[in-house]
Amino acid sequence: MAEELILDSLQRRMRALHSLYADALATMDLDQVNHFEREGVVPIAFSLFHIANMVDASFFLMTGEPPLWDEAWEARVKPAIADHGKHRTVEEMVHQRIGDYEAFEEYLHAVFDRVETWLAGLDPAELTRLVVPRPFPPQIASTYSARVAGEEGITLLDAVECWVYQHGLRHMGEIELARGLVGLGGMTS
Repeated sequence: MAEELILDSLQRRMRALHSLYADALATMDLDQVNHFEREGVVPIAFSLFHIANMVDASFFLMTGEPPLWDEAWEARVKPAIADHGKHRTVEEMVHQRIGDYEAFEEYLHAVFDRVETWLAGLDPAELTRLVVPRPFPPQIASTYSARVAGEEGITLLDAVECWVYQHGLRHMGEIELARGLVGLGGMTS
């Protein structure tokens, strides 16, 4: 019963989060998304591409299904840096730009729709499945999810909460702040 309640909450929160991204995309244009404020401040393009590409990559660890991102998506979206940037510096990622905004929107929605569809069919008992056991590899050991993990390691619930939901909220916060720098308002109160 508790697992069903948790899964229901995850599904509702994920839909809400994804709706914020849809609203943000619908109320910005390519110039606003690619706006360069100053050194040390990543453009909205970074936050958007990073979250879509990281969720896409994380989906493999959660489900075993390969990411959607491939050479065809890269050719369509035309990012300045075809990398989510997790292991790159801010100095590098200030140069992120999105080339084709409509293609990027399609990619982001495909990634988010895939997550929602998967969650809609997920057996609640799967939430306790171990996704990354301890000891963690170096690329996981320094992450927020490693801090959240239980004694055994990162469960599917931990992964969805950290890699998709909480990570998505973090970058939505960046986007909301950056919208002010390009003359747009925030998304929520």
